[in-house]
Amino acid sequence: MPSTSSSRKPGAARAAARPATSRRKTEPDEEPEVTAGEAQETEAERHYITATLCGEEVQVIPPTAWRASWNRLLNQGQIDEFARLVFHPDDFDLYLELDPTMLEWGEFTEDAARIAGESLGNSRGPAPSSRRTRRR
Repeated sequence: MPSTSSSRKPGAARAAARPATSRRKTEPDEEPEVTAGEAQETEAERHYITATLCGEEVQVIPPTAWRASWNRLLNQGQIDEFARLVFHPDDFDLYLELDPTMLEWGEFTEDAARIAGESLGNSRGPAPSSRRTRRR
């Protein structure tokens, strides 16, 4: 077999032959234009549940539909930005007005998870082994 020396790795020729594609169709700083009809359609596609925050009923996207990036906001303490994404637009101002304590916020997220049928608490962990660990 003839040996050829090339700095290219296998598959690099195929990759070089493919046209470059971009998953993003807009410039990073541009917001895509959305018509009023498209905004209403998007709003209609979102499913909200009703949970209680500080004794008031609010509509929120169920925790099972929260995106990972939204949870990162929550974990970084950016609760207002997180709330802007998960609350129904009509209820976001109420959230700001209520200005919940962290205890009230925790109760709210637990209520939303319970209503959605999912626990946000820690997992119980693996079940203990049915085998004895100590030998006799």
